[in-house]
Amino acid sequence: MSKDDVRDGVQLTNLDQPLFDGAGATKREFVDYLDAIADRMLPGLRDRPLSVVRILRGQDAFMQKNVPKYTPEWVKTVTVWAEASKREISYALCDDRPTLLWFANQRAVEYHPTLFRLDQRDRPTHLVLDIDPPEGAAFRVALDAALLVRQALAEVGMRGALKTSGAKGVHVMVPIAGAATEEVAAATRALAVRAERLDPALATTAFVREDREGKVFLDSTRAGGATVVAAYSPRLRAGLPVSFPLSWDELDSVQPADFTVHTALGLMGSGDPWAERMPEPQPLSEILVEEGRLIPIARVAAMHEGKRRARARREADETAAGETAEATGQSPDAPA
Repeated sequence: MSKDDVRDGVQLTNLDQPLFDGAGATKREFVDYLDAIADRMLPGLRDRPLSVVRILRGQDAFMQKNVPKYTPEWVKTVTVWAEASKREISYALCDDRPTLLWFANQRAVEYHPTLFRLDQRDRPTHLVLDIDPPEGAAFRVALDAALLVRQALAEVGMRGALKTSGAKGVHVMVPIAGAATEEVAAATRALAVRAERLDPALATTAFVREDREGKVFLDSTRAGGATVVAAYSPRLRAGLPVSFPLSWDELDSVQPADFTVHTALGLMGSGDPWAERMPEPQPLSEILVEEGRLIPIARVAAMHEGKRRARARREADETAAGETAEATGQSPDAPA
C-alpha cells in the first residue's frame, strides 16, 4: 500500500508516520480506526459545533475551535458567538465520513462536540456529570462515584448511560427532552450534590482542588455551551485510549487502558453499545431543577472563594507586618 491514500475523495498523507510520540500507532492505524467507527461516532457529532485537539509534528497539542483558512469549502461550518472570549467562532460541523477523514488527516485526535444541536441552541440534549478521581487513585473509585450518580438519578425517576472519558475518569450522560440550558445546569448541580450526600467520604463537589481532600470530584459545570468528548473519540494520551461505553452491570474489572484504537472495534463487534445503552430522552426532574437553583454555580463560587482567600491572606500579612513593626518599634511602612 502506498504511503498516501484517497478515501471518499479525501487525500490522506504521511500515513506510515507515528501519529505522535507515545501513541503506539501510526497515522494509518488512527485513520483506519476513525474510518471504521464513523457510522457509530458521527451521530454524536452531527449538527453540533465541533472543537478538536490536534497534534502536529514537532509541536505541542492544541485545541482548535476556529476552522483554519485552508479548510475545504465542502466542510460545513457554523458561526457561534463565544461569550467567554466575546467573539464569533467559525466551528466545523462533522456531519459525514469525508469531514471525519479530513480531520483525521489533520491529526485531529480528540473530538469535542457541544451539548446542543444547531436547531435548538438553548436546549442541551444531555445532562452530564464528569467524574474525576484524585491523582494516584484507582479507577474503581470513579466507577463507585458513578454508581452514586446512578442511584441519585433513580431517586428522581431518571436514567443515564456511562462511558469512560478516555483519560482517567468517566462521564454519566443523561438524555434530556426539551429543557432549557438554565434548567439543565441547575439540575446538574443538584444531581452532583445528591450523589455527594450519598457517600461524602467518597465523592465531593468542591471545585477548588485543594478542598477535595483526596475524594472523587463530581464536576457539574458541563452545561450550556460546554463540550464533552464524543463516545468512541480517541484521546491524546499514550496508547491512544478512546472514550468507550460501559455497562452498569459489568464494572468490576474495567480499566481505561482496556479501550484503545487497537481494541475498541473488537470489543463492540458489529453493534453500537453507546446507542444501545443510551435511554430515550426523558423529562428533566423538576425536583432537581428547583434544588439546583439554590446551589451556587461551582466556577462562580470558586472565583469568589479565591478572592476571599486572597483578601484574607493579604490581611493576615498586613497584620503580621504590623505586629513585627510594633515589636521592633519601626513603622510597617518605613523603608527597610
